[in-house]
Amino acid sequence: MDFATFFHSLLDILNEMSPYILLGFLIAGFLQEFVRPETMSRHLSGRGWKPVVKAALFGVPLPLCSCGVLPTAIGLHRQGASKGATTSFLIATPQTGVDSIAATYSLLGLPLAIIRPIAALAGGFIGGLGVNRFADKDTAQSSSQTQRPEACRLTANIRRPIWRRILSALRYGMVDMVGNVGKWLVIGLLIAALITVYVPDEFLLSLSDRPLLAMIAMVVIAVPMYVCATGSIPIAMSLMLKGLNPGAAFVLLMAGPAANFASVMVLGKSLGKRTTAVYIASVVLTALLFGLAIDYLLPASWFGLTGKMAHGLSCHHETGLFPMICTGILLAALAYSFYIMRNHRHNHSTDKDMTQIFNISGMSCNHCRMSVEKAIAAVPGVTSVSVDLSEATAHVDGDFSEEAVVRAVTDAGFDIKK
Repeated sequence: MDFATFFHSLLDILNEMSPYILLGFLIAGFLQEFVRPETMSRHLSGRGWKPVVKAALFGVPLPLCSCGVLPTAIGLHRQGASKGATTSFLIATPQTGVDSIAATYSLLGLPLAIIRPIAALAGGFIGGLGVNRFADKDTAQSSSQTQRPEACRLTANIRRPIWRRILSALRYGMVDMVGNVGKWLVIGLLIAALITVYVPDEFLLSLSDRPLLAMIAMVVIAVPMYVCATGSIPIAMSLMLKGLNPGAAFVLLMAGPAANFASVMVLGKSLGKRTTAVYIASVVLTALLFGLAIDYLLPASWFGLTGKMAHGLSCHHETGLFPMICTGILLAALAYSFYIMRNHRHNHSTDKDMTQIFNISGMSCNHCRMSVEKAIAAVPGVTSVSVDLSEATAHVDGDFSEEAVVRAVTDAGFDIKK
């Protein structure tokens, strides 16, 4: 296999996904701008199963990755959401999202696009009830009920003109959201193309007769690996084309985005060890149960990749103009988001002597970076703040209390030290 074959495979996957990914990003922007966290937290307070179900329903369409959802969920908990509802939100949100549901439909078909949010709802429900039953009084190092700074900001947002809010939604979807998942989407696409071109067809066929073993192998691979809900889709598709059973691929789709070492460590600190144990068990159990159902209970014809996508990865085909335009827009958005992040690092790296620098742990994506910046910016006396994700540092200017900065970052769900 030469580079041309690899490039064609990568381009075919990208052309197939790009229209749906762009649609998902746009919807994500409007959800971010028009859905208020304080409204969500009001519905998620109290015990019982209703807040747990509402939390899962709120979480399924939100396009947040497993690390990006942590500060959001912790903020909801500090605004009054129950621990069970918070856990339900943590499980359901990173496994799906409007962008990943649309992309799942584009590459894996309608059945998996429907089953995926259903499985996320079930996992959130099981995990939330499990926490209410076994870990509701779980203790954690951080128990403050301080309201997140974003709540005040979003409350002010509703007074802005509608056209400004629409522009903000578009910016979040096409710039911030692309920055959040862009890195992992690119990694997922590259891995998918490499699997498609270089992994022999016989490599995974040995596991096709032992679905449960294949699913357990996917859990072992997925849990330590970080991959977002959208980035996992081309990887799962490529593995299925190489002979992996659909149930095992589905386990990768669900377990990979929801459970990784970084998010588990932050979750244990914020909500407690028993809650974290219930969280992991619910993610793995739900993924395995739905994976087994796909392989043993549902028609195999639902999950066969026999259409244009399967053919296109083995033989390059002509692509329509609209997908190519969408691919161009997506690539431009990715390039712009990477440029913004690089320029962001360069700008504050030249001002180190003028700022106080804080070391922050627990950040894994652009959403985490924005959450930390917003939390520090709300501290009295702070005139400017810039967070470098790659260096895990915050550069803060102004006449402020260091203790207030530490408290703000801790309340947002991260660790900080001077």
